[in-house]
Amino acid sequence: MFAFIARRLAQSILVMAVVSAVAFSLFNFVGDPVNNMVGQDATRERRAEIRLQLGLDDPIPVQYVRFVSNMLQGDFGISYRIKQPVDKLILERLPATLELVFVSAIISLIVGIVAGVYTGIHRNSWISRSILSSSLIGVSLPTFIIGIALIYIFAVHLRWLPSSGRAGTIDFGWWKTSLLSLEGWRSILLPAITLSLFQLTMILRLVRAEMMEVMQTDFIKFARARGLSERAINYGHALRNTLVPVITIIGLNIGGLIAFSVITETVFQWPGTGLMFIQAVDFVDVPIMSAYLVFVAILFVIINLVVDLLYAAVDPRIRIGNA
Repeated sequence: MFAFIARRLAQSILVMAVVSAVAFSLFNFVGDPVNNMVGQDATRERRAEIRLQLGLDDPIPVQYVRFVSNMLQGDFGISYRIKQPVDKLILERLPATLELVFVSAIISLIVGIVAGVYTGIHRNSWISRSILSSSLIGVSLPTFIIGIALIYIFAVHLRWLPSSGRAGTIDFGWWKTSLLSLEGWRSILLPAITLSLFQLTMILRLVRAEMMEVMQTDFIKFARARGLSERAINYGHALRNTLVPVITIIGLNIGGLIAFSVITETVFQWPGTGLMFIQAVDFVDVPIMSAYLVFVAILFVIINLVVDLLYAAVDPRIRIGNA
């Protein structure tokens, strides 16, 4: 176990080194930091003073070492646009994104696994065919189209849910949650459903395919011959053997939900890190862009490590020592 974790950690460090190099390159190849901070009317002396303060005249290797050192301390500099520390801005926006991702992941998991198991067991029923036909929406339409359609139906036409923003937040110090109020749930439902549809469809179809394959195996036939109930066979034997590939998809999808929530947050003006990143791109706010890149990479690395560790817990046939 120790050797496995050490090997995965070494791979993670290598990935983060590459990501940090890409994030650092943004400062040198995406616009001029001095122009972004002072504008075009600043004097040459003022520009030279700022370059000296930022260390932009130092050799590239020196700048990179300083960037990595600051990154390890959680210091990503000052936002060009908002003039505040980037780490503070991310911490302020992070609860909104994590709650949106959490609710989306729960919807994807529950609906995807339940619908996948049902369509895998009752593959020829009209309900299964209806579910599979409806699931094509999740993979065939772009996220922003789905979001706009939901806004038109539930916010504009029916007026059941708000069309944008995050309401009903309750302050717990540095964490502001919208999951403890009715208004908070009303505001998060539309963006969460929009963000979850693509992941839900993938989980549904994967679980269905795995269930159909497992149901044809010899050990399922042997379980039936032993007189086990269909419930025990379907959920105690078949479903458990479908979870290894499902865990892989779920793990990667959670990272994907965070990374690609930018579209959903933009459509619904959800005040999370994704919307902050889009606004940073518009302004060429490099400190926020590089911090967001590192933040998403760290999440992917952690999630992949957790997924690898879950393999052995779910399927004893997998030996960590050989992973």
